[in-house]
Amino acid sequence: MDLQALAKLASLAAQEAGSLIRSYTGKEVMVFHKEDKDSLAAQVVTEVDRKAQDIILKHLMPTCEGLGIALLAEESEDDGSRFTKEFFWCIDPLDGTLPFVECRPGYSVSIALVGKDGSPQIGVVIDPVEGVLWEATKGHGIRRNHQPWALAPLDQRLAFHYDRSFEGHPIFASVSAALESFAHSKGLKGLDPSQQGGAVLNACHVLEKAPGCYFRFPQKKEGGCSIWDFAATACLFQEAGAVVSDSKGSALDLNRAGSTYMNHGGAIFATDPELAGFLQGLLLRHGEIF
Repeated sequence: MDLQALAKLASLAAQEAGSLIRSYTGKEVMVFHKEDKDSLAAQVVTEVDRKAQDIILKHLMPTCEGLGIALLAEESEDDGSRFTKEFFWCIDPLDGTLPFVECRPGYSVSIALVGKDGSPQIGVVIDPVEGVLWEATKGHGIRRNHQPWALAPLDQRLAFHYDRSFEGHPIFASVSAALESFAHSKGLKGLDPSQQGGAVLNACHVLEKAPGCYFRFPQKKEGGCSIWDFAATACLFQEAGAVVSDSKGSALDLNRAGSTYMNHGGAIFATDPELAGFLQGLLLRHGEIF
């Protein structure tokens, strides 16, 4: 399996899908709703999601047929082949559909190649608004806009990226206060909170402005983020030397049996191990709050 060749193909597919999405900027699009989803962000789907996925599959389906790669895509049924084949493509053709239909930044295209054991092998993300392309291949580092990229502290404040659904939660203020206290304990000037869109770009923004973090609390009921929301960024973080884990510090279960949902274990994206350890304690203290 030539991972670097497959990564180039995934990058081409993501860029073409991103161009399609960008062509709809300012245009009226047809919006549908998935009735079985638990939040507005998860319910909203557009004709653009489906067209973007078609473009991606045009590039990747030949590898499924020729190399025996399975497929898991948000706008298609999970056929279970990811449990029998050695690798599977994991595709979110338009993460952040809600900000897309609201004509604000925060949406992206996300493509990953994942091993049957759940290990991220390739991660590609493109932000159609800013024109930023992230690429990572296991063992070959990370690139931003085709240039090798390295994580480095850039700010004197702790960047805290969070989902829209968390902003109105009763513990939002106490969690923010705990993070600000941690920031001051490390000699930083305070907290820089930011809500900018979907899970994929929230994680990417952590890499762009270190020190920083993005996390999801574990939840008792099924719902929330799915494998395709975390797979590509897990590879980016892995190759950047940053930290990605579930709420207990274990690897994300990127090939979960029985469901594509990931919030059963929560998720942590952090720029350094000390911050990740603090977040594990923070999530443990609050438990399953959703």
